[in-house]
Amino acid sequence: MKIHEYQAKGLFKDYNIPVSDGILAVTPDEAKAHMETLGGRCAIKAQVHTGGRGKAGGIKLASTPDEGQQLASEILGMSIKENIVKKVWVEKAADIAKEAYLAITMDRSSKQVVFICSAEGGVDIEEVADKTPEKILKFYTKSLDFPADQAKEVAGKLFDDESTADAVLDVMEKLFKLTVEKDTTLSEINPLVLTNQGQVIALDGKVNFDDNALPRHPDMLELRDMDEENPAEIEAKEKGLSFVQLDGNIGCMVNGAGLAMGTMDMITLFGGKPANFLDVGGSSNPEKVVNAFNLILANPDVKVILVNIFGGITRCDDIAKGILESYNRIDINVPIVVRLCGTNEKEGLALLEGTDLIAAETLSDGVKKAVEIAN
Repeated sequence: MKIHEYQAKGLFKDYNIPVSDGILAVTPDEAKAHMETLGGRCAIKAQVHTGGRGKAGGIKLASTPDEGQQLASEILGMSIKENIVKKVWVEKAADIAKEAYLAITMDRSSKQVVFICSAEGGVDIEEVADKTPEKILKFYTKSLDFPADQAKEVAGKLFDDESTADAVLDVMEKLFKLTVEKDTTLSEINPLVLTNQGQVIALDGKVNFDDNALPRHPDMLELRDMDEENPAEIEAKEKGLSFVQLDGNIGCMVNGAGLAMGTMDMITLFGGKPANFLDVGGSSNPEKVVNAFNLILANPDVKVILVNIFGGITRCDDIAKGILESYNRIDINVPIVVRLCGTNEKEGLALLEGTDLIAAETLSDGVKKAVEIAN
């Protein structure tokens, strides 16, 4: 689960991580009033669940309340990577001397928590990581205790100034505490800035939570902004399906996350573009198949659907029944390629005989047929 910058900064304040003063606004008039309250120059910052706000024009500096009102009117309602801006964070502008990057996330390959730090923070951190990876500093821990010794080695390097090391170390420790206590998958400060007055401040914040841990944190669940989430993905979760919308034209219905990823990889390998990730799970409930078709067909870009089932707990005949039931209940106006393999495979294929479905003996055969139709 993602939250907005202003919500992340609220969490930072709860953990005594220094941030600039700011107030949320949903209208240009509110932005003007908040600038009058804060006084001086302010940043008007779009609040959306995506990166690249600055480059998209979603962050602007205002010197006067009237200018803040004007800039807020330009930012509110704009689209940033298909996310419509509905609120802005009006924040006291910082007098920046240097910028750095600090994040704590999960490293799946090593099964550890990783600290990612760089003296090159700001909007181009991805470019830094790509072109000069040696400027990205990392250290790992499996413990729930703060790795103070490792952190000390890095803290003084972020601003290339040992006098700031204690302040940076303090931010690291508090950010780690937030990560552990709130079950976050990402706790990021970009940029972490050193002001000309010698203060270390979190000028931006991004916090993502582990969905599986949210039942332990009902207070964090209240921070969820449903307007920022894909309606199809919300519906899928409610119906026990794992679904992610993509930008291709080949709909995918698969059982098992690994097989779903492999299916999408093979589609790409053969020159196609998957329209979605969809895992119907291990259940043999035909109703899940109907729900899955509804989700896939809600995307007007879908030209063909590839059903790839490797039956284990999932029974191929139940999947076949779900496909037939879908034809009775849904207007399916695109071709469907079906590959069934495993438990009750023969029974499932027998049920589908005499239909317009396109059968495939192997996954590669099914993918080739789907790509050919889509293209």
